[in-house]
Amino acid sequence: MSIVFRVLLILFSVGALAFILRKIRTSQMQIDSAVVWIIFMFGLAVIGVFPEAAMYISGVIGIMSPANFVFVGVIFVLLIIVFNLSLKVSKQQYQIQQLTQMLAMVEKQKESESVQEASNISDE
Repeated sequence: MSIVFRVLLILFSVGALAFILRKIRTSQMQIDSAVVWIIFMFGLAVIGVFPEAAMYISGVIGIMSPANFVFVGVIFVLLIIVFNLSLKVSKQQYQIQQLTQMLAMVEKQKESESVQEASNISDE
């Protein structure tokens, strides 16, 4: 693994960690969502500092270049993150649908009550 690639991994990881921590401090990101990204960036920094680990794992798996191993690993982790985000979005869409239906029922009930009150007042 070239020194330039190692330095880029470390710089990218540190920069991304700083960005994530700033987003947490300004309450623009929840900690539970940020944990995955923090672990991911820490892993990239470790590979940048200790490239022997990437070389060993890529050799065991049969990938010719440790850089290719890093790229495949990053793609794999990002696919997992996207899948988890898709699950969260689906869950939130269902919750929004349920809340919308409940709100419509409450509004309909209030409308019926106000019509009922108006008819009671006119009857008197």
